[in-house]
Amino acid sequence: MSSDLHEHLKFFGALGITGVSRDPAWRRRAEPDTLPDASVPPAAGAPSPFETLAAPSLSSPGTPAERLAALKVEIGPDCQRCKLCDLGRRQVVFGVGHPRARLMFVGEAPGEEEDRQGEPFVGRAGQLLTKIVEAINLTREQIYIANVIKCRPPGNRNPEPDEVAACEPFLLNQIETISPRVIVALGKFAAQCLLRSTEPITRLRGREFDYRGATLIPTFHPAYLLRNPPAKRDVWEDMKKVRAILVADSRAPQPPA
Repeated sequence: MSSDLHEHLKFFGALGITGVSRDPAWRRRAEPDTLPDASVPPAAGAPSPFETLAAPSLSSPGTPAERLAALKVEIGPDCQRCKLCDLGRRQVVFGVGHPRARLMFVGEAPGEEEDRQGEPFVGRAGQLLTKIVEAINLTREQIYIANVIKCRPPGNRNPEPDEVAACEPFLLNQIETISPRVIVALGKFAAQCLLRSTEPITRLRGREFDYRGATLIPTFHPAYLLRNPPAKRDVWEDMKKVRAILVADSRAPQPPA
């Protein structure tokens, strides 16, 4: 079995798609609706090329963690900067993850479950995103996840221009603070917003863009994958590019401190 095919099968298995492998551990994978406990660190003795991406202590003054915390306070728990505050949203969904993440995912807006829990990508699409992240040997604790806008639009409609204008500065501040190596734009809206483009996601994905010192890779939104499972092959190709960039970056000579 070629290594490329093996990778495909592992990825599709992580996403809950039936596959085959000669690896006995593959046959013991959890069922699609059973997610691993992301709070449990990887087992000892199983080094990953991403281990070098782990950040140092986050408690020192002036760290990205502190700047993100200050930004969250600035937005406030009951932001009134756009009309969404009066259209049924429960709370502001700021963002979650590692303040010095090398990989950042940007979605469109919180959905119903995200609005309820106050964390991005925790519904069915979020569970799928978790599996995608794990398929490239990372955990949610090692990445950062945010949305273009921080409040749920009514009926999960697309954000409107005035709502984006009010909220986008906070996303750009998050990106600047975290300074990720790779940004994955999830879906048409996030990709078009970040790239200031009107091209459809089908034309944007498969390409790499320079964006504020990072490599931006547009791909399909996990919610779209739930409706169109064959598109998972395209997302896997995109995630292989993400993984290759991060691995190459971790192996590059680092400047002196």
